[in-house]
Amino acid sequence: MLRADLRHVDSGRGFTKRELLTRMAARSTARAASLGASAQAATAPVASGGSEYLIHLSIGTPSPQAVALVLDTGSDLTWTQCACTACYTQSLPVFDPSASRTLGTVSCTDPICGAQGGLPNSACSSQKKLCRYGYSYGDKSFTIGTIVEDTFTFSSSDVPSLRFGCGMKNGGRFTPNESGIAGFGRGPLSLPSQLNVDSFSYCFTTIGDQGSSPVFLGTPDNLGADAQSTPFAPTPASGGTSSFYYLSLQGVSVGKTLLPLTASGSDGPIIDSGTSITIFPEAVFQSLREAFVSQVPLPVADASASPIPGMLCFSTAQATDLENVPVPKLILHLEGADWDIPRENYLLEVEDDKGTANALLCVVILSAGDLDITVIGNFQQQNTHIVYDLQANKMNFAPASCDQL
Repeated sequence: MLRADLRHVDSGRGFTKRELLTRMAARSTARAASLGASAQAATAPVASGGSEYLIHLSIGTPSPQAVALVLDTGSDLTWTQCACTACYTQSLPVFDPSASRTLGTVSCTDPICGAQGGLPNSACSSQKKLCRYGYSYGDKSFTIGTIVEDTFTFSSSDVPSLRFGCGMKNGGRFTPNESGIAGFGRGPLSLPSQLNVDSFSYCFTTIGDQGSSPVFLGTPDNLGADAQSTPFAPTPASGGTSSFYYLSLQGVSVGKTLLPLTASGSDGPIIDSGTSITIFPEAVFQSLREAFVSQVPLPVADASASPIPGMLCFSTAQATDLENVPVPKLILHLEGADWDIPRENYLLEVEDDKGTANALLCVVILSAGDLDITVIGNFQQQNTHIVYDLQANKMNFAPASCDQL
């Protein structure tokens, strides 16, 4: 089993809770639009939409070069900026292929270089017959380059001959702290597929903490007595040949209220590492909002005070003991499992716009607006060990102290 460290894009950067929430919502909205566009595509859908968790590893020998790649369960190709001719600015040095003794090229006659290998927009280079690719994302970000292979270093373990994109022309919604993307989707080019592992898993520590989060490629230890399992759902007809991991969501409960799911999203629900905040279709979101308003014994804050337009927040000005204010449970009823979301994974105390500490209690759920999509985001996945069992085609999950794994 291989292990690597993940770090959240906002980890240890000193943001207030209000700023964290605002940043998460902005990234989630962009990601939802990207996922929605990708799920409607006729070809294999892929998605970007801003970095969330970065996987830190190294490539090459004898001196492995550090890369920071976005962990993306919604796409397949792993790539890093490399021998750039037109690239975005990144903090780490750009990978130099000439400095690695173990770097090899991939011919355009290789089975991986083509639609069946996961590269529908590939071609032969005019001179050396190398496998060239063009890979685009739902948010119009892109990478163009050559498929190569080299040794990857995960923590202290070396894995030779992994294929990845040497991205020479890259652009879009990428930020300086990321050097590329690590595809963890279902396609043959993804890291789990190339490593031929039966499963992979991650466990996200609390967002805003300074610690790292672990990701495991391979079968994890026993998750314990509280572990549950739910099968991955078939890809919807509109999804084409999809990289996404779909779940069967049969209901959502807010305390004593079971929400109607007549508009639960034909293009979901998707379990996604790259979306911050869980998103429901507008009709479900409004039902959820009404259920919280009827069951939380606090006044609803004025809409203008909310950090996010449309997000439900309560005023805590009159609450003397906020920790003991009764709030309804939020439970996702999946096929074969009830995911009881911890309170801290859907409620967040934030400052008001004047900086008053803990003046608002916000329900960290977003509406999909005009999109018919449901996405389970990583804020709701905090301190939960999520296992993607690829062999059994199911997701296992259990509460965990992620900083202790």
